[in-house]
Parts: sequence; structure tokens; C-alpha cells
Amino acid sequence: MLKVREITIAQAQDRFRGGRFSARELTAAFLDRIAKWDKAGPQISSTMALSATALEEAAELDSYLKETGNLKGKLHGIPRGMVTTYGSAVAKDNIFDEDAFVVTKLKAAGAVILGKTTLAEWASVWFSLNDATDYKFTKDPYNLNHDVRASSRGSSAAVAANFTILAVGEDTGGSIRVPSSFCNIVGLRPTVGIISRTGFCPLIKTQDTPGPMARTVMDCALMLDCMVGFDPRDEFTGRVEKIKRAKIGVIRQKFGPDSDPDCRAVNKVMSAAIDKLQGVGTTFIDVHIDDLDHYMSYPLTYLQRSRSDINSFLATKPYLPQDLADILPVTSDKPYLNMTCAMAHGPKDPGDDPTYLDRILLRDEFKRKIDCLIASLGLDALTLPDVRVSPPRVEDATNGRFIRDGQEDFPTNTCLASVIRHPAISVPAGFTEGGLPVGIEFIGLEYQEQSLLDLAFGVEAIVRGRNEPPLPL
Repeated sequence: MLKVREITIAQAQDRFRGGRFSARELTAAFLDRIAKWDKAGPQISSTMALSATALEEAAELDSYLKETGNLKGKLHGIPRGMVTTYGSAVAKDNIFDEDAFVVTKLKAAGAVILGKTTLAEWASVWFSLNDATDYKFTKDPYNLNHDVRASSRGSSAAVAANFTILAVGEDTGGSIRVPSSFCNIVGLRPTVGIISRTGFCPLIKTQDTPGPMARTVMDCALMLDCMVGFDPRDEFTGRVEKIKRAKIGVIRQKFGPDSDPDCRAVNKVMSAAIDKLQGVGTTFIDVHIDDLDHYMSYPLTYLQRSRSDINSFLATKPYLPQDLADILPVTSDKPYLNMTCAMAHGPKDPGDDPTYLDRILLRDEFKRKIDCLIASLGLDALTLPDVRVSPPRVEDATNGRFIRDGQEDFPTNTCLASVIRHPAISVPAGFTEGGLPVGIEFIGLEYQEQSLLDLAFGVEAIVRGRNEPPLPL
């Protein structure tokens, strides 16, 4: 079998040009890995429906290269996964009559679509469960007893387990960055609006954004290029120097307490990564944000507007129920669905909630506060752990570990960038002593994805926080 573990875009395309293997052979190798280890064996459960035409599309790219001597685009022959169900059995057999805009752009760049990845229920559950898969967990490739978490869980697990080179994720409150952190990959949440969302089901339209997921910063940048027109300026030559000159604000408020063994394990990995970067010249300063917990939670409007936003999408699908409230019960015996059910039975019009305007005003106030903080201190970015704990165990979905006052209270830090709608990137920081991945997040200013990727490339090169998952993956 063709060896594809940890293969990058550049390596694959060099081998296409050199005739060592074809795009069809590469696609077949990934499909074989999915059959052996996603659908059977350890059953990672990262994929749902697989493309029946992927091999044919890859063969067409091989013909193009043979006939023209050129690659079709920057992603020529590169397999990738995609979320297109909504984590609901009601749409399990949903087939689009046209590709999402971002899929069209990726295909134009030569990408081969392998299939659909799994998704948390209506992209609103922190655990990787949904009724489209009969509430089957997506397993963490680094420890099969642990969960991947969040909406883009299938995309992250598929990339980490070498079932694909790239994947598209979607991030509303952290669904690219949380599973990227837990799967030891790179995941970028871009500024809202720079990547088209046409064809995506919304959760909160003002926060939703697709984004690239990959094993390396370079591949993440190349994918973003094809999704949005971002220019990676050919090579990352000299970019390690940027992190050495950078000034980074550390949000210590959002590190977990050392009194908690799980938080302490994450903090230890974070400290080691920061120490490595300080050793080459990076400046880190602690920053404090008053009322931070309130700013990160109150402006979230899942309960106020998600029903309305999802219903607007359902209205374009006459063969599906037209109201989320007709799909989900008022209450559920599954504790991890409590917020999703409450969301489904929220107001039909967000304006009917008397707190809605106050939440939006506080969101804008928080954004101004963060912008002023970064500018006044001359910071290149803010940093903090993506999540204050390591990947939870599967049983944590039902044992009440993260339930507070009847609702799930998962200790993620990703809502900060989501609320203010700034770009943020998760980069592998290393592993706990128990062998679980930890991601370090960097938050930049709007439309500064180029700068974030520059920083991330330096972090990747210096910290070297990614390892391959255990064999056979």
C-alpha cells in the first residue's frame, strides 16, 4: 500500500510530477485507510458518506497533468474532507443539488473531494455525538478512549489519522480550534466573511466561518489561499524570524487552576512552549482584561438567534422540516443536548428576546476593548490554551463532569475570538505526560490572517509540538 502518513501537499505534488505515484493512487490509498481504520479496526468514525466519484475525478487530474505538463491548481490531486450534514438524522441522506461555493473554489484548484466528515448535532454540542451516527463518538486518534469534541470533530480526526491531507471545518464558538487542539493539528478560524458561507447551514450568522484544517501551517495556508484568495507569497522563507521578534500578550486569566490535575497538565505544556519561544527571542507579557468571563459569555446568542438562523437555511430545503423546534425535543435525556434543545426552542425572531440588543452592544464593546489592548501594547497577537483541559474521556459526555446548573459548561477559551469575530489559529503545543495533545491559540486583529500564519509557522518550527498518532494510524 502507498505510504501516505504525514504526507504534505508539496511532497504529494512533487511525486505527481516525478511519476512516483498518481493522484488516483493517492486517493485510493486514503480511501483504503478509511476503510481499514475509520470504518473498521479502531473505528475512528470521522467520516460519513464517501464520494463515489473521487477516483474518477483524481484520474481526470492525472490526465490533465499528462496532457499539459502542469498541475491544475495549488491543490492538484490533494484529497480533502468536508462537513455537509448537520449532525442530524433528519438530514442524513441530504444531497445538495449544487456544491457550496467554497467546494467549487477548492475543486477549481484541483482538490479531490473524498466525502463528508462527521459533525456535532446541529454544530451546537461540545461532545462529538449526533443522531445521524446514532450518537457514536468520534475517537481521538491519540487515545481511543478520549473524545475529539466540537462540530468539526470528523474533519480534525480525519486529518490527524491520515485519512486525508486537508479538511474544511466550521467555527462558530471554537469548532475548528477545539478539535484541532485535541487532535494535534493546525486549524485556522479566519475573520468572518472572508470565506463564503454559501451552502453552509448557519448556527449564528454573525459568528460562523469555514476554515482550513491541516497537519502543517504551510498546508493550512495553501488551503486558505484557494478558499479566499489569500497570498502565501510562494514560500515561508525567513518566516521563523517573525516569531523571534514578536510581542505576544498572554491571557493568564484563562489558564485553568493548577489545583486541577488536568488543567495543571495543560498549563505545563503551555509553559514549555512559551519557554521555547522565549529562548529564541519572543517577548511575552501578561495582560489582564476586566470582566473577561462576562465578556466571553454574555454576548453569545445561541439561545437567542440560532433557531432563526437555522430555520432560514431549512427554508431553502423544502424536503426537510422547516423549524428546528420540530426536529429536537424541548428536553432530552442526554445531558450534552440540553443547550441544543434550548436553542431549538428559543425565539423565532431574536429581536423578541429582551436581552438581545444588550448582548450585541456588549459584543461590540468587547471587540473595541481587545483592539485597544493589542494596539496600545504593540502586540502581534494574544495567546492562551485553546481549552483549559486535555481531551476528555468518552464517559465525560454522560457523567456530569462539565454540567453546571443543568447546562454544559465546557472549559474552552475559543469563544473569545468568536465573540469579537477575530481570526485565531490553533497550533500543536505538545503533549501531556499522559500522551494527550494540547493546542496553543493565537488571536490577531481582523483580516490579519497573513500575520497569524507567519507567527504560527515560527511556532511550528521552534516548538515542534506535532507527533504522528500511534500505529496503525
